[in-house]
Amino acid sequence: MTEKKGIAAIKDKILSNDTGHIIQFIKYGIAGGVATVTNILLFQLAAWLIWPCLEESSLFVKLFNLSVSHNLTDSIRGWNAVYSNVLAFMIANFVAYILNIKFVFKAGRHHWVVEIALFYLVSGISMVLGTILMKWLISSYGIPTDIAFFSNMVTAILINYAMRKFFIFKG
Repeated sequence: MTEKKGIAAIKDKILSNDTGHIIQFIKYGIAGGVATVTNILLFQLAAWLIWPCLEESSLFVKLFNLSVSHNLTDSIRGWNAVYSNVLAFMIANFVAYILNIKFVFKAGRHHWVVEIALFYLVSGISMVLGTILMKWLISSYGIPTDIAFFSNMVTAILINYAMRKFFIFKG
């Protein structure tokens, strides 16, 4: 069997989950970007179709020329944002898990069932904290859903990387 050389070897090294810290963090960012886009799209769809909470000023509404004809209180809009966020989180977090074990971290620090449970636990804690912040901003201050949703995502990103790197996976 011949050893790969040149571009093929570099590509294989980058795509493996055995890279240096800088490449690993870049790959974490890319995997996180894919999971984030998944989360945003699912949240926006749920917030438009299932639990209405988007406003006419929402970027998603404007971008796709959608109509929103609900007249909700900020409290109901806040709860609908929570429901939409939980649904989006469950699916996007699974996408994040798969990308993390395939391309970023080394699985195996824990049994795979424990690993998935820890992954969802850590992500769940950060999602709950971010969702509480999102609901509070909407319900208490009437902050637009898009801005409140963004604050939720920033909270999750700050917590997840460190916990995944140091406690869930093998570096």
